[in-house]
Amino acid sequence: MAGENPAVKLKIDNVYKEYVTRKGKTIALNGVSLDIKENEFVCVVGPSGCGKSTLLNAIAGLHEPTSGTIYLDGNPIHGTGVERGVVFQQYALFPWRTVMRNVTYGLEIKKIPKDEAEEIARKYIKAVGLEGFENSYPKELSGGMKQRVAIARAYAVNPEVLLMDEPFGALDAQTRVQLQQELLNTWEQEQKTCFFITHDVDEAVMLAQRVVIMSARPGRIKRIVDIDIPYPRTQDIKTSKRFMELKNEIWNEVYKEFLEHRK
Repeated sequence: MAGENPAVKLKIDNVYKEYVTRKGKTIALNGVSLDIKENEFVCVVGPSGCGKSTLLNAIAGLHEPTSGTIYLDGNPIHGTGVERGVVFQQYALFPWRTVMRNVTYGLEIKKIPKDEAEEIARKYIKAVGLEGFENSYPKELSGGMKQRVAIARAYAVNPEVLLMDEPFGALDAQTRVQLQQELLNTWEQEQKTCFFITHDVDEAVMLAQRVVIMSARPGRIKRIVDIDIPYPRTQDIKTSKRFMELKNEIWNEVYKEFLEHRK
């Protein structure tokens, strides 16, 4: 994968996030610090409401932390930017645009000439297995196909960091497995820094180099587990002894936090 000592791409430095509601203050993140290296694939797991999405949205620049700073290549993040591509669980496609026009959207914003934009889009449409559907509209696609379009659109603008918030959470098991494999294949070819949120411990162990386990609210990093399973990975690894060991280790930590949150 990356070199011997890859540089820190994303630095999350003591990030605290507080929301004020009619019921009072809610602390979503409580002093989160994490270094993510260039081209690293990091998955984040934890009980519902632990601040996973809040952290991703702060990295995306969709909101500012209450205190603390997030750095990209040593520069503080303020607001959104094309160097960060985001894929949400909801497909967020433009229903009036074809697959091709959805994927070229970010390239249009970057003022890439139409012919060049379409050439780039075709590359990623093919990479996610949608060749032949360039002129289809979202209403003509299945849920899995729509998410493929969203992933292709994120990759097409050539972001330095890919932020994914449970992108396969709404899909059936078979489609989810297929998209996991396609994402891994594309990541190995494209070499992006990936920050991926999931509720699925299987998915986290399948994809990540490191799994970050967050505590119940207020969200803190409880533990980080190195996934010492070599790439390339296929679905076969899920039956291996090491996969099961890592899965059980992470699941037990997450379940402890879930029980703690219920008290």
